[in-house]
Amino acid sequence: MFDCIVSLITPPMKGAVAVIRLSGEETLEIISKIFSREIKESHKVYYGYIIDKDNNEKVDEVMVSYFKGPKSFTGEDVVEISCHGSMIIVNQIIELCIRYGARIAERGEFSSRAFYNGRIDLVQAEAINSLINAETLQAKRLMLYSLTGKTSALILPIKEKLADILSLIEVNIDYPEYLDVEEMTNEKIINDVDPLIEEINYLIKSGERSKLINEGINVAIVGRPNVGKSSLLNALLKQDKAIVTNIPGTTRDVVEGKVNLDGIILNLLDTAGIRDSVDVVERIGIEKSRESLEKADLVLLVLEADKFTKEDQELLDVIKDKKHLVVYNKKEMLSEDKYVKGAIYISALNKDIKDLEKEIGKMFNMEEINNLEPSLCSSREIGLLNKVKENLLTAKKEALYNTSLDLVSISLKTSYDAIKEILGEEASVDLEKEIFSRFCLGK
Repeated sequence: MFDCIVSLITPPMKGAVAVIRLSGEETLEIISKIFSREIKESHKVYYGYIIDKDNNEKVDEVMVSYFKGPKSFTGEDVVEISCHGSMIIVNQIIELCIRYGARIAERGEFSSRAFYNGRIDLVQAEAINSLINAETLQAKRLMLYSLTGKTSALILPIKEKLADILSLIEVNIDYPEYLDVEEMTNEKIINDVDPLIEEINYLIKSGERSKLINEGINVAIVGRPNVGKSSLLNALLKQDKAIVTNIPGTTRDVVEGKVNLDGIILNLLDTAGIRDSVDVVERIGIEKSRESLEKADLVLLVLEADKFTKEDQELLDVIKDKKHLVVYNKKEMLSEDKYVKGAIYISALNKDIKDLEKEIGKMFNMEEINNLEPSLCSSREIGLLNKVKENLLTAKKEALYNTSLDLVSISLKTSYDAIKEILGEEASVDLEKEIFSRFCLGK
């Protein structure tokens, strides 16, 4: 077991109740020195007082919950103190715990202990932080799948099948004289690997969709100066966040905002108008606009409904390889009989953008996205799934060329290790620290 750590696990602000958690080897010993009652049984709540015995002072009237390890969140002895929500009281109690041997928990340390003690895998650990930061009901539901182990269950059969293939190869290489052992051939490897590749492809595809739910869609709004980009941002956000004037070059920096569109978060970036400029400040803004384009999942190119210029064509050429929508703004300046069939016409100034919102929904299959199912969805998980796939394809190619079994097994072993790394079974200490450092204090 680890040393005893302590932290406030509710928000650090005045409220009706605050909860302080202790976890570790000396938890019961420490609580016995500051609580007015003896704690004997696990999974029970005890009423009493926190007492500063050195000063013979009652600190607060509290409820204390005790969870004996390993049947606790961290897998260790855990005590949670529910006190009145004054930060003065909270600080007094934490100071008492530290006085008797506890130390302040680091970010994510309770969750990391749950991971190290085998209570959760790395997929579940990442889901805890994502659940806390979820901005939509869909994202919350998706993270609950991961937290309850349903997402990890998707890759366990793949891990077991790879282990079976590798074991059979090993036996065939080491004990070729055993006649009762199933023969492993390159043909059998291909037959075994093909359904695994198909399954990984499905997991990657569903993971990319779910990633949009979890992280949102990065949307860059671009166009030449004064076409209505900032007005469009304001219309999407339903608030006047960006300054709008009829002076070209008003937007000098990237203005950001978020909007919930049918359960998906759009991370909006209103960029500076892209053009040649001698203004130093504007040029910096234009450079940031180009950087935003690189990171965008979707580019909205805003044009004037009644005007198409050489600059517009240049921007079309820049974004042609990106997922994009061309949006004709200021439709009030154009009669409907001149509309191009299939084009998207809006009036950002009049907040008339329903056709654009509908088109974004179609582009990202939002109806399909909202039919939630368990899926691996973090960048780390999807990256490792791609690594699994690449090495399975390599193993299949090697088998097709009748490469020796021991060489084919190297690619299969790399895939197997990547599957284990998804779950955290082969994760490096540095990676684990990096993941848990994103957590909030007390979690």
